[in-house]
Amino acid sequence: MNQPPDPFEFLKNLWGPMGLPLAGLVAPTPIPDEVERRIAELKSVENWLNMNLNVLRATIQGLEMQKAVLAAMQNAAGSAPPGTSEPAGSEDPSKK
Repeated sequence: MNQPPDPFEFLKNLWGPMGLPLAGLVAPTPIPDEVERRIAELKSVENWLNMNLNVLRATIQGLEMQKAVLAAMQNAAGSAPPGTSEPAGSEDPSKK
């Protein structure tokens, strides 16, 4: 069974052995290809984070909608105790 790659391992490898993203800014890398590669990798990480942020926002919105539906159902059912299918105050006419 193939396991997906760990995204945090990618980030650790991206930032190198020092673990600091600012290491390249202190002593600039003289190789332009290396700088372009790092920019491309960081843009990939940015896109991945944006995608996860969008999924998180959609999940929150979905849960808020579920909460609103549940509140509306409870209001429509009146103050019926949990487990009953009839609103409070309504009696079965056959029991009279």
